[in-house]
Amino acid sequence: MDSLFNKRLGTNLIALVVAAAGWQLAEPWHNPVFFTGLFAFSGALTNWLAIYMLFEKVPGLYGSGVIPEHFEEFKLGIHDMVMTQFFAPEHIERLFANDETGFDLTPVLEAVDLGPSFDSLVTTIEESNFGPMIAMIGGRSALESLRKPILETLHNQIGKLANQASVRKALKARITGDSGILDQVGTLVQRRLDELTPQMVKEIVQRMIDEHLGWLVVWGGVFGGLIGLISGLLLNSDLSF
Repeated sequence: MDSLFNKRLGTNLIALVVAAAGWQLAEPWHNPVFFTGLFAFSGALTNWLAIYMLFEKVPGLYGSGVIPEHFEEFKLGIHDMVMTQFFAPEHIERLFANDETGFDLTPVLEAVDLGPSFDSLVTTIEESNFGPMIAMIGGRSALESLRKPILETLHNQIGKLANQASVRKALKARITGDSGILDQVGTLVQRRLDELTPQMVKEIVQRMIDEHLGWLVVWGGVFGGLIGLISGLLLNSDLSF
């Protein structure tokens, strides 16, 4: 918000300085300079107030506090955008359209911790008929040296299996044909959106359009100043007749 504050404050201060300078000048410069500063201040201040009313509710001013007042519609819009633009069935279908550039499960599988699987394997061996034999050569600690090579082998084999055409086809059919998965995604998105408060929504929107709001004040001052300059020149021309 610092950039917005600097732009709007700086624009209004410059406009006031120009208006004050014009007030001190004699004709024929009095009217053009004074009206330039006055109209610039009016334009910048009006836009500043409009920005303030966009985020804050002002008693007695209808339409103020638009974003906090309608934050439920804002959340609904986000939900609809996510579900229709990112998780629409046709978009998911396109994801699997090309096997070469489609959904790759390898990164997902690499993140899976297979350590508990190895622990279960060791426990099964210890409880089997081979248990006493394993105990004679060091028991569980002796098998621990096999953890890394076994886990690497498991990852490789599962990765190959998951990326087989038949598995990818089954996964595609499951995701694109089962609306229950999309319903779960929609529920997760909605649950996160329900955590948003009007204040959080206001801050999100402010961060998104902060820079543009600052320039709105600046351009309000610029165009207001141009209108004031033209008005001052026209007033001088009228007085000269």
